[in-house]
Amino acid sequence: MIAALKTFADRVLGRGDAAITVPSFDGALKPNQILEGADIVANLGAGEDLATDGRCLYVADGPVVKRLDGGALLDVRRFDRPVTALCVTAGGGLAVALDGREVRVFATAAGDDAGLAFTGPSLNAVNALSAAPDGTILVADGSSDQPYSRWAFDLMERNGSGRLLAIDPANRSVRVLASGLCYAFGAGAAGDEAFVSESWRHRVVAVSRNGFVRPVLDNLPAYPSRLSPAPDSGWWLTAFVARTQLVEFVLREPAFRRRMMAEIDPRFWIVPRLRSGDSFREPMQGAHLKTMGVIKPWAPPRSYGLVIRMSASGAPLYSLHSRVDGENHGVVAAVEAGDSLYVLAKGPGRLLRLPLDRIRQELGA
Repeated sequence: MIAALKTFADRVLGRGDAAITVPSFDGALKPNQILEGADIVANLGAGEDLATDGRCLYVADGPVVKRLDGGALLDVRRFDRPVTALCVTAGGGLAVALDGREVRVFATAAGDDAGLAFTGPSLNAVNALSAAPDGTILVADGSSDQPYSRWAFDLMERNGSGRLLAIDPANRSVRVLASGLCYAFGAGAAGDEAFVSESWRHRVVAVSRNGFVRPVLDNLPAYPSRLSPAPDSGWWLTAFVARTQLVEFVLREPAFRRRMMAEIDPRFWIVPRLRSGDSFREPMQGAHLKTMGVIKPWAPPRSYGLVIRMSASGAPLYSLHSRVDGENHGVVAAVEAGDSLYVLAKGPGRLLRLPLDRIRQELGA
């Protein structure tokens, strides 16, 4: 009863979850253009996820898993459906999610074996996989209502049916660790807990073994996506787009959302985008963003690129950006391999490389 009254009061007063204010990029999230200076390793047709064992880099590109060998990407495994998530298992094999509805676990990275298949109604929009030290595989299932490709629909419907699951290849079982998440999009084992990105709530949470959920990094100015561990402790967290007041406003106007979804082509909805500037029919353009051909410093970012370096406890340490006037937007994965950070910018379809020494130099660390 008290929670219902608080929700009603927030809606009347425009505060709490009903507020349309957006936190600013400041402190550890202070904007820069480090991602724009990254080396372009490859242009991908349908790049989706990255994985590494610390030495080899694996790339999910459409229905193919590739390995970076020197400067070339070589095919490792090919499937009949697009790969929506990828990770290297604790035993050195691969785990892949196919079209968000099936997870296959392979004992080796390369080969033509079928592997162990995990399917069923418990898998609907798998978008991230992460190996745990005990041999299980953490699975972020974004939504039970919408498939992986329709994430924008899930946001506009304001769904909260995401889940964190654990696959045990030894017992061939799938277990639900947490449910009711507002689009789970990233997971990683953190001691006795698991860190999970909750995109629509703009936060990272920790899930305990008994299913208790606590915030770790809250009220982000962006929509967080995949997590990957840093070898020297801590995490790399990606965010596929920044928040804007316009989208926040639309999310709080049910009648407008319903009409927009019923009458407008989804390409031109007022929703976050992995890339922008491709059409004159975009909802934000012209003088809203530019004056005499120059991007305004306060221009709202319809698309953005962001990687956040977090400590082991989840505190943000520093960040790498591709701002409104950049191109390396829609960052959905970042992994550290060797002496470099590899970043997947899904907007332009680029695999990027940033030497760690260059990052430290740019940040003055």
